Amino acid sequence: MKQYVIAIFVLAFIWACNNPSVSNSGGDDLGEAVFKKNCKLCHGIDGKQMLNGAKDLNLSTMTLEERVNIITNGKKVMIPFKDVLTAKEIKAVAQYTKDTFKPGK
Repeated sequence: MKQYVIAIFVLAFIWACNNPSVSNSGGDDLGEAVFKKNCKLCHGIDGKQMLNGAKDLNLSTMTLEERVNIITNGKKVMIPFKDVLTAKEIKAVAQYTKDTFKPGK
C-alpha cells in the first residue's frame, strides 16, 4: 500500500509539472522529450529502473498499438496520460520506447 501511495504522489507530481512546450518538438525528438519529462522517473533513462512497479522497457515485446493503449489508459499504478499528453505526444513516446528499448539491450 505504501508503494502505491508513493507511486500516486510521484505521478501526480509529474502531471503537475508537465510542460506543454514539449509538443513543439518534432519526430523522434518529441518522443524522447516526452519520455524524459514524464516516464524516466519510474522507468529510468535506460528503461530498466522499475521504480514504483514500472516495467523494464527493454523486456517489452508490445506492439506500437499496445504501447499507445497503455500510455493512454494506464495500467495498474501507472496513471493514464490521455488527459496529460496529446495524441501526437502519446504516439511519439510509444514509438520512441519501441525503437529505443528492445529485448536484449
